[in-house]
Amino acid sequence: MEYEVTIGIPLYNAEHFIRTTLESALTQTFANIEFLIVDDCGTDGSTEIVKDMQSTHPRGNDIRIVRQPENMGVGAARNRIIDEARGRYLYFMDSDDLIVPETIAVLYEAAKQHDAEIVFGSYEKRTCSESGAKELYTYPLTVLNGDGDLAEFAFRKYGGIQAAVWNYLVDIRFLRNTKLRFINARYWEDMVFTYTLVTFVSRAVLLPVTTYYYMCREDSLSNYQCRDSISKNEVMTNAATVNVLKALTNERIINRSYLGNWCNNVMMTDFYIICNVLKNRHVIHPAITSAELHAFLRHPLRLKDIMKLRQSRTKNLFFYILWKLPAGLSISIIRFLGKQKGLV
Repeated sequence: MEYEVTIGIPLYNAEHFIRTTLESALTQTFANIEFLIVDDCGTDGSTEIVKDMQSTHPRGNDIRIVRQPENMGVGAARNRIIDEARGRYLYFMDSDDLIVPETIAVLYEAAKQHDAEIVFGSYEKRTCSESGAKELYTYPLTVLNGDGDLAEFAFRKYGGIQAAVWNYLVDIRFLRNTKLRFINARYWEDMVFTYTLVTFVSRAVLLPVTTYYYMCREDSLSNYQCRDSISKNEVMTNAATVNVLKALTNERIINRSYLGNWCNNVMMTDFYIICNVLKNRHVIHPAITSAELHAFLRHPLRLKDIMKLRQSRTKNLFFYILWKLPAGLSISIIRFLGKQKGLV
């Protein structure tokens, strides 16, 4: 059976959240949706919960579960979703987040109206702690119809577009034609995917409507804050994922006008990682040395290429100089700048 939309959810040990998450997907006002769950061989009762909803919910016949041969990680699960999806459009969700009832209807209408390859909705970040803090991330209503225009928008400033893979509706044929795959990484594989995907897009829409609730949990793999212990391996793996983005600074985008802003976004990610390490050094085990932190600052461009940049030349030159300075001095400068920004 073919569908207009597939909602794809990787599932691994989410028994405390998956019922609520899947219920928010099943209550969509848009009728023609496949709910594709990739079972990544967890050890709790997540899959049994989905099977129960499959048999009892009025839309249960539209729930499809595919099982990985073994636990392969979220990147491989999302690749399986790309391969298996029967919808004309694909929408990723995480197994512990929520969407509003009109999410798919709103995004789909915009995609059809503007013949868009991708449509982004705005989202709200909710902190799952006693504070219950909420933060709204709202895009301006924007229609982009030129090759590279979405990338120009995305990288004009740090955080100009979400790094996560959830909450955008993408044409599945377009996505498959890019041949993009999620990398095999435990952390931030979605950032590499989304940052790369936007460089392929020619027709995009960004909507100011809030369509997604990102539930930020204190023990989240993407969240350094409010934790009693952080493994050095986690931090080093995050840095290694950023290095994948640096490696993508290749001939396909090297002559694009947004190259400077792309590089600045990548280097700013390293800057924030280092600030987080400096702030949380007392809970990171084993310790991370200044020399190891300094290695994060390797710039993806040569000096002569930086001097040719049309955007963010000064910012990239600053990061290049930081990389060339001695480790102790370089990290001291970042510590000072981080304190000025309230990050350290």
